[in-house]
Amino acid sequence: MFTESRTQDYLAIVLGVFAALSPLWVETNDNGQWSLIVLGVLIALTGLAQIYRPAMQATDYAMGLFGALLFISPWAMDFTEYRGASWTAWVVGVVTVVVAIAALPAMSARLHDMAPHH
Repeated sequence: MFTESRTQDYLAIVLGVFAALSPLWVETNDNGQWSLIVLGVLIALTGLAQIYRPAMQATDYAMGLFGALLFISPWAMDFTEYRGASWTAWVVGVVTVVVAIAALPAMSARLHDMAPHH
């Protein structure tokens, strides 16, 4: 789905920064605020890590994990009554997981191309 342009990594950075900054414009409680900030920063960092170390396949998995955690955070951290924060977590979480999954075949292809050929 994505090419060598690393589009998915830049998208992860944008998604993470958006989630981390969203408590500035959405109403939330302390649990929701810290969930959005911490998981948003972690998502953005995985995108940065992939840009600088594209061969680290674990960051794609970490990105997917952080996206899934962000998706379930409104229920786990009890901030579902704050609709703006909840929808931000749900949408950014799902998009992050989709981006991480979509990046996996590209990662496998890059690793295959880097492997020595006999």
